[in-house]
Formats: sequence, C-alpha cells, structure tokens
Amino acid sequence: MTITPKDSIPDLLVRNIPRSLIMGIDEALSAGAQRAYASAKGMDDGHLPHVVGQMRHFHMNESFQRALIVGDASPSAIRGNGIVTGRTGIFTLARFNIPEGFWINGRRSHTRKQLSLANKAIEPLVQPELFEAYTPPSEAVAFFVACFPGSLQYRPESPVSIQVAVPDRYMRGWLFREQIDVFVQRYEQKPAIQDDLATPKLKKNIGKQGTGGTSP
Repeated sequence: MTITPKDSIPDLLVRNIPRSLIMGIDEALSAGAQRAYASAKGMDDGHLPHVVGQMRHFHMNESFQRALIVGDASPSAIRGNGIVTGRTGIFTLARFNIPEGFWINGRRSHTRKQLSLANKAIEPLVQPELFEAYTPPSEAVAFFVACFPGSLQYRPESPVSIQVAVPDRYMRGWLFREQIDVFVQRYEQKPAIQDDLATPKLKKNIGKQGTGGTSP
C-alpha cells in the first residue's frame, strides 16, 4: 500500500532554515551584487560583462559566507573559485548566479551536482509514484539562486530575483523553486497553527462554565 508522507519540501525548508537566515542571505547577496558592479566600473565595454560576472562571484561569495556566519550556519572557507556552503538542520546551503531564464546553467558545476545527490531522499515528496520509498531525510541541499538580467543595460547591479531552489538528485529539474520575498511569507503561517492548538482549551473552559451553572 502506498503511504503518503506528511512532509513537503516547503515544510522541510521552513523547519530547518531560520527566517532570519533567509532574510540575511537575501540582503547579503543583493549587497554583494552591488559591490561587484561598482568594482567593475571604468573597465572597457568590450569585456565589462565578463568582469562583472567574475566580480559577482567573488563579492557574492564573501557576502554569502558572512551571512552564514551571522546565522550560525557553519560556513565553509573561501578558497578561490570554490563553492561556499553552509549547514542548518538537514540542509546544506549553497549559491550560484544565472542569467534570467537560464536555469540549466546551474548544472555546469560538478560540485553542485555532487551536492544535489543528497536530494534523492526528498524526491518522493513531489513524485507520487515514489511515496513507498520515502523516509524522513537526514540531509538535503538547497541553493540560493540570484537571477540577473541578460543585458548590462538593465539594472546590472541588482538581481532580478533571488530564489530558494531545491533540485532533484541529478540537477536536471527543480523539486521546489520560489522567490525569497514569497517564500518568507510561509513563516507567517505558523501563528495560525498555534491558534488552532489553543482551541481545545477554550472548549474546556466552556464546559466548566456549564457545570458551574447547574450547581445548586
């Protein structure tokens, strides 16, 4: 018999990644992108796009690592072109940049593909035919993806969006993908659950009042 798991990928993300860390990474990546563009000013137009791209990697890696430090997310050291990663709960966190719409670019890194293998454990959450194989995962990976305009003529200093993205194990598709400003709203749903848990207490009080009213 197929058993449907109670987990969902957004639920796992919310439970394991603090909202403050999400917001810190969002701010850090935007600030890093702005510093990258500022550092490339004055370069010849012939190679300006390439310079901006390289500066984004370095500045945004540094900003990302600082956000992981502040968020107590165990960041790896900065080493040249290496990928900076952090860890919170079951999730390893990493980042990359893409031109808007070119999500396939995320697969170019061997390291990112190796990290994504851990997501085999959560694939059943979006592939019903695999539900029978699902067990609560002990590790998974999520990326923060900064999407930039394809041309430097349109706000080259800022990402068009920064998204939380969870790939499948082969990084051929995305199990979950959502802009940070939309994703953080999921944390606001927690109080509603707490209110529901308080409902039985109200019923008990009503019962006590009824008992008191019938006493002689």
